[in-house]
Amino acid sequence: MTNNPSPKNPTTPRIWLGAWATALAVAFAAPQAALAATVTPPRVPRDLQVPAGNVAFLEGHAVGTQNYICLPSATSPTGFDWSLFTPEATLFSDYDRQLTTHFFGPNPAENGTIRAAWQHSLDTSTVWAKLFHDPVTVTPNAIPWLVLQTAGVQAGPTGGDTLTETTFVQRVHTQGGLAPSTGCASPANVGAKAFVPYSADYIFFRDDGQ
Repeated sequence: MTNNPSPKNPTTPRIWLGAWATALAVAFAAPQAALAATVTPPRVPRDLQVPAGNVAFLEGHAVGTQNYICLPSATSPTGFDWSLFTPEATLFSDYDRQLTTHFFGPNPAENGTIRAAWQHSLDTSTVWAKLFHDPVTVTPNAIPWLVLQTAGVQAGPTGGDTLTETTFVQRVHTQGGLAPSTGCASPANVGAKAFVPYSADYIFFRDDGQ
């Protein structure tokens, strides 16, 4: 008796391969689509509102430190006080993807004036910004909320321009980051440093083109 096994269906592997490829494409495309979605600015005090004609285009959740150094101070009762010399933070997207680094750096557009800076982690475009309005303390045990105006931008070495359209940056939802309350009260403390953990959200705005 001759065995006649059922012929193999050559299309089955192709169906499974196609379905797998489609699922993989969707998995990678979904975060990208979400990242490209419109950013909704948070509610902020009046003094921190960005002028009309600007639209939010990027939001990053920062984790890092506010870095202080003990220096002589003419306004402190002890004659010494903590002074912020740089933030050191990484901004992440809602999907925990690294977006930018944040620090103080020399702004080429202002002959090297030190400004708050953000450098894009992928294309290395950079924006420098200065205070647009006085800071607002929202939570007593956290650094203030801020709105900053662009003071300079620079494209990355290969033409990356993600941050070069930035007009304003808001710092909101802060936690921690305040200078220590002790450790800087005498000449012996001068030069001491404190790296204080903090977190915050940064919202980047650009001209709405209208």
